[in-house]
Amino acid sequence: MPGTGDSTDQALDREDLWAQRASSFGTQAAVYAEHRPDYPAAGIRWALAPIGDRQAPVVLDLGAGTGKLTEGLLAVGAEVIAVEPDDAMRAELIARFPNVTALSGAAETIPLPDASVDAVVAGQAFHWFDQARAFPEIARVLRANGVFAAFWNMDDGRVEWVAGLQQVVHANAPVPSAGSDNKVPSHPLFTGFERSEFAHTHRRTAESLTATIGTHSRTVVIPAEQRAELLNRIRTYLRSRPETAEGEFDFPLQTDVIRTTRRTVDMPPPQQD
Repeated sequence: MPGTGDSTDQALDREDLWAQRASSFGTQAAVYAEHRPDYPAAGIRWALAPIGDRQAPVVLDLGAGTGKLTEGLLAVGAEVIAVEPDDAMRAELIARFPNVTALSGAAETIPLPDASVDAVVAGQAFHWFDQARAFPEIARVLRANGVFAAFWNMDDGRVEWVAGLQQVVHANAPVPSAGSDNKVPSHPLFTGFERSEFAHTHRRTAESLTATIGTHSRTVVIPAEQRAELLNRIRTYLRSRPETAEGEFDFPLQTDVIRTTRRTVDMPPPQQD
C-alpha cells in the first residue's frame, strides 16, 4: 500500500527515540539528583495503605533512579530495596543512601526472590516498563496481597503561569511527553487500579527550575544547539513572570498515583450438587 513504508519508518523512529529517552538519564545523574522533586508523604502513605499497619514493610523501589522516591519511603518507615538499571543513576542513589540495598536490574528482570517484598513502587518510571514482561515479574516478587503503585510528579497546568511555561517547553517538541495519561493499566495478576491525586510543590528559582526541566528526557536527547535554545526560552519566560522573576518560589505540582494489589491464587469454583 502506498505510504506503508513511510509509516513503518516513522513508527521505528518513534520507538528508537523512545528507547533513547529511556536510557538518557545517566548523562544527567548528578543534575537529576540535585534538581528533581521528591514525592508527597500523603501520596506515599496512600499508595502503601492496602498493606496495613505492617511495621517496616519491605518496599522495592523499581527504576529507583537517584532515590527521589526512596527518600520518601524511608521517611514513612519502610525498609527499601532499590533496583535501577543505569549505573550512573544507581551510583548517585548509593552516595545519598549508603544503607539502602541498591541492585542492578530492571522491571522486566527483577533480581529478587519470589514473594520477597510487601510492595513495589515506581516513581516517574512506570511508563518506561515493558508492561507485558514487567507485571509478571512484579507479581512474582510480591507477597500475597502485596501492593504495586506508580507515581508521577506533573506540572499543575491549572495554574495560569504554569500553563504558559508548558507552552514554552512543548513548542516544536519532537515527541510527546513521557508521563502518566488517563488510561489506567490492567493485568489479570492484579486487582483493578485505583487513582488519586495529591497537591505538591517544589521550591525553585528561575535558574533551578530551568535546570530541572533540563533533566527531562525530551530535553536531554535533542541536539545541543536546540537544547540550549529551549533552555534559554524557558529561562527568559520565567524571568518575565512576576511569580518567578526574583528569588525562590513554590513550583506547583500535582502528583498522580495509581495503586493495585496482587491477586491471591484463584480458588476453584464451588462444586454443584
